[in-house]
Amino acid sequence: MRERIFSAALSLFAEKGFEQTKVDDITERADVARGTFFNHFQHKEELVTTWSSQRQSRFEEKMRQRTPSNDELCVALGRCMTALVEINEEEEPEFNRVMLTSWVRAGLPITEPPRTAEVFADVIRAGLAEGRIRSGVDPMQVGYLLRDAYLGALFRWCRGDLKDDGLAAELQSIVDFLLPSIVHDSTVAGRAR
Repeated sequence: MRERIFSAALSLFAEKGFEQTKVDDITERADVARGTFFNHFQHKEELVTTWSSQRQSRFEEKMRQRTPSNDELCVALGRCMTALVEINEEEEPEFNRVMLTSWVRAGLPITEPPRTAEVFADVIRAGLAEGRIRSGVDPMQVGYLLRDAYLGALFRWCRGDLKDDGLAAELQSIVDFLLPSIVHDSTVAGRAR
């Protein structure tokens, strides 16, 4: 039942937008009573939280499926970015735009745990342990920086502001730009893709 309500809501958000979709629209589309909606979701914004949480879980699952290796740092961070691109390309850009706008309006970038930043920070921690990254680099700070750069690129992609190369190229250029500032020697980062 929860999934039925959630699916109905997402399809309405894609058609009408989040703001224009009412709980009554969702219950009608899902063919459930209004009370049933509130048995599963406290309010409409919780649907956005659920959407965000599912995306984060898919990202973490994709990262678990990728075999950890002794790849160059550039490749390891590239795997993170590739997983994020895959998740975003699973949905239409217009739908992503609607949901990301709702996510921001709901204040979720501020209130949600920084799970994406933690994944990036784990890659940086591994690089530190392997001696590839300068000592004194704060993995969490770099994780936040990469997460914030990813979100900025994602917002630009949803607006259609990125060059023809798209989200994947933009994210790789972020990795290429950042790495020389944290590695011992820029040649350590490598250029393998």
